[in-house]
Amino acid sequence: KSSVLRKMSFQESPRPSEEDEAFYMQCRAAYLAVFRSSLTNITSKQHLCRVLQQAGRNPSHATLNKYWTATTSKLNFDDFCEILKHEEKTEESELMRVFKKMDVNGDGYITHSELEKALITRGEKMTKEEVNAIFSLADINKDGKLHYAEFCRLFASTVEQCQTAALERLEADAKLKRLNFGSQSYSPPKSSVSSATQRVDSDTTPKKGGWHHSFMKGCFFLEDDGSISALQYQLHIPHTTTVYLTIQPLGLSHRPDKSSAWMTVDTALFVMSAGETKEDTNLVCFTESKDKEKYIWKGELNAGTYHLLPFTSGCRLKKRSKKSPSSKPVELVYRTDTEELDLTREFREVLSDIFEIIDLDGNGLLSLEEYNLFELRTSGEKCDKEAWAVCKENFDMRKNQLTRQGFMELNLMEATEKDGDPADLWVTLEAMGYNRMLELVEACPFQIDVHCESTQPSIQPLSMDSGPKLLNQALQKSITARTGAKALRGHDNVFIYTYKGEHRISSLITNKVEYKILTVHVNNEQSRNCCSSRGMTVFAVEVPARAKMVCQHVLPINEKQDWIYSCVESILPGM
Repeated sequence: KSSVLRKMSFQESPRPSEEDEAFYMQCRAAYLAVFRSSLTNITSKQHLCRVLQQAGRNPSHATLNKYWTATTSKLNFDDFCEILKHEEKTEESELMRVFKKMDVNGDGYITHSELEKALITRGEKMTKEEVNAIFSLADINKDGKLHYAEFCRLFASTVEQCQTAALERLEADAKLKRLNFGSQSYSPPKSSVSSATQRVDSDTTPKKGGWHHSFMKGCFFLEDDGSISALQYQLHIPHTTTVYLTIQPLGLSHRPDKSSAWMTVDTALFVMSAGETKEDTNLVCFTESKDKEKYIWKGELNAGTYHLLPFTSGCRLKKRSKKSPSSKPVELVYRTDTEELDLTREFREVLSDIFEIIDLDGNGLLSLEEYNLFELRTSGEKCDKEAWAVCKENFDMRKNQLTRQGFMELNLMEATEKDGDPADLWVTLEAMGYNRMLELVEACPFQIDVHCESTQPSIQPLSMDSGPKLLNQALQKSITARTGAKALRGHDNVFIYTYKGEHRISSLITNKVEYKILTVHVNNEQSRNCCSSRGMTVFAVEVPARAKMVCQHVLPINEKQDWIYSCVESILPGM
């Protein structure tokens, strides 16, 4: 099985007119004939020429220079669509009219010398090599004369073949059909918005008029080493605008009256510019305000592409035993009166919750990409297109995507193949954060909402090898940018940065000593109503030479009461 897809998106569109739909389908086909994704920027005049040619245009140097000026460094998919709206196709009849003006004899032919004289001396001049290339296509009799009607036919035919081939590739490849083609095609329908979005407080949410909304779900997972992982996301903003970002724990659909333990987990969202190199990637903003479970940022973002990095401190999402010694594990499967295997009601409820978590775009269906994120999480493998086709034949699917019922059927098949042995099912459940009582104890589902004024944002999940490093970089920058450095007493080369937000305190230690690892002793005993991400009141941190390290995050134990943060850092004797 091949490695994980690195960029995914889940397209949901309002119903455009048939004419608009056909136009954007042609735009998409042309763009994806040249680039792997519509989020890839056009970075040169040559690329712009190629993608315009794929769309059936024949851009002149003047046309290219109009859109690619001396100050242009990149164009995105939305820019490309706008260019196509203004640049008409070169029609066969138009070419014929031009050639007929050159055909003084009216015999349907133009000599090589006549064409060369016209093309290298008038208007936008061509080279002799380019003129020779034209002749090689349409000099049928090899007599030095161009049969221009044949040339025009070949030109129109080639353009049509390019467009047809690109459309066929787009329609044949399910992955390409689900790629996010810029802001034009991403607008979640109202019916797909989950209950978490519907519960948003109207006093803090942008009013509907003039605001456009996109959302994406995800989940924090506690790993075996105590670290926390989550998907990261790419946000595209077509135009500079006011943006309202939120992240919050996600309540699951069949538990509206039952409080979920993870709803108290703190969340945050860091926004970084999506540069091509590490130097180009900078922290733009992060959520600091809070309204109930929702963490918020509002401000202006320039047009462009950003990384959205979800974060939780670990103060309230902590490692614990998945096994309950005093309770018997819940049954997952049972035999019916006819001795057939079936899933228990409790297990079906949990599978429904898992479906809700991994249905990232909230459309009630699992695409192959969404399902593969689940597979990679639980088994480390992926389902390829051939296996997905088999799923289509055996399980309930719509629009080549797995329904909730189909997801149940697939899990029942797994249980049936093992003759009721639930061992593999438990592996899946534990990977998703459940204990043997089917309680979600080591994961926290969340939802990100993006509201933009007067422009439609789009979000797609990313699976990046550099994800943890990028998040750590953003976290460190958020701490150092908001507070001054305090030198550790008696140590001029060791500095403490402490970010004190309204809802979270985070500290960072910088070791500027050459060639020496320092062990810093941290004492929180004088703090009141505080819990540390380290899980201890007193602990030690090893900081490598010439390095920065996040020391701890601190949250109030009871948010309704005052909390006092008092931390003393010192270098351990002999260090």
